[in-house]
Amino acid sequence: MDFTQLRGKRLLLGVTGSISAYKSALLVRLLVKAGAEVQVIMTQAAQTFITPLTLATLSKRPVLSTFVSGNDGSWNNHVELGLWADALIVAPASAHTLARCAQGLCDDLLSAVYLSARCPVFFAPAMDLDMYQHPATVANIHRLISYGNHIIRAEHGELASGLVGEGRLAEPETICQTLNAFFAQQQPTGPLASRQVLITAGPTQEPIDPVRYVSNHSTGKMGYAIAGAFVRAGASVTLISGPTALDLPDSRIERINVRTAREMLDASLDAFPRADVTVLSAAVADYTPAHPADQKLKKKESVFALDMARTVDIAATLGAQKRPDQWLMGFALETNNELENALKKLKTKNLDWIVLNSLRDAGAGFGHDTNKITVIDKDEQTHEFALKSKDDVAQDLVNLVAAKLQEQQPSFLIQ
Repeated sequence: MDFTQLRGKRLLLGVTGSISAYKSALLVRLLVKAGAEVQVIMTQAAQTFITPLTLATLSKRPVLSTFVSGNDGSWNNHVELGLWADALIVAPASAHTLARCAQGLCDDLLSAVYLSARCPVFFAPAMDLDMYQHPATVANIHRLISYGNHIIRAEHGELASGLVGEGRLAEPETICQTLNAFFAQQQPTGPLASRQVLITAGPTQEPIDPVRYVSNHSTGKMGYAIAGAFVRAGASVTLISGPTALDLPDSRIERINVRTAREMLDASLDAFPRADVTVLSAAVADYTPAHPADQKLKKKESVFALDMARTVDIAATLGAQKRPDQWLMGFALETNNELENALKKLKTKNLDWIVLNSLRDAGAGFGHDTNKITVIDKDEQTHEFALKSKDDVAQDLVNLVAAKLQEQQPSFLIQ
């Protein structure tokens, strides 16, 4: 069977206490054969029906079942697991597990992952006929559906009890077909569908010693908003992020965490050749301590001076490498001579567009949830926008990008 939409997908498979757990071995095998990455999470009850060793061997990953593994305190982070996955599939889903998830009870790793997951969740129930038809189970299934979860209905057939009726776990091939069809429907649509977008966001931190650093006031809010807007427009987004407390606006965004200007440069150079659209909205340090100490500096003199070295200009570097099918747009945050400075940056760094905002505009710049921008292109055509939320500003930028791509069908790069 053709399960091509599963290739490259990251799938969490929850296996619970049901005699049908033996089918999970075949399900894992089919998913792996289709090219998916499969991480199995087993409840304690599931391990009485099938061993973790079997599923670990087939998935090529250690099976997880508890919050802490081994004696060294290693933590199976349920939040990271929920963010990692493209989908969570609970198969078989016992009546007990359906009830716990429907009620939000969180007493094991699987239920914690379920409550943390931002990805689509599929439940494939498996139990005896009367259990499946019981009003409590029916109500729990309806509640799970109301939460936005997907139910892969149990099939009709002979059950372990000898009864005949609904309750059999859907066949592994059926589960794979359901997942394949779901992901086929999720193919990107929108004005930037099939476009690869690279975005940088947030500040950089340049170390003085192991406990101190030089940085700026950037929170990353603008860059993260831009990443979310591009994803909603159908693009595949990679976000290179400096240190920030922000959560990803969409689980489909691939985030690469960096700290220093050098790390951001290296990550940008690596990803740039593959990008159709690159948004470098990060506030990258212009200077970095020339000789960071490897031990904490002690307080001695009344005046303390640092030798600072220039960092490599990421926008200028990428501008020099820009192919004809790529466009380069920069952000200019200014405090004086705003238009003059922005136009200079537009020309000297080989940009195609520059987004100008001024710290003299109330509600614009670092830390705010709003921004006020003026966008100038290489022909010095100007687009002015009123003060609005950063989400709306991001959408304005996406609209400009989409319009330009529709006109000329090139790629696009933003700083």
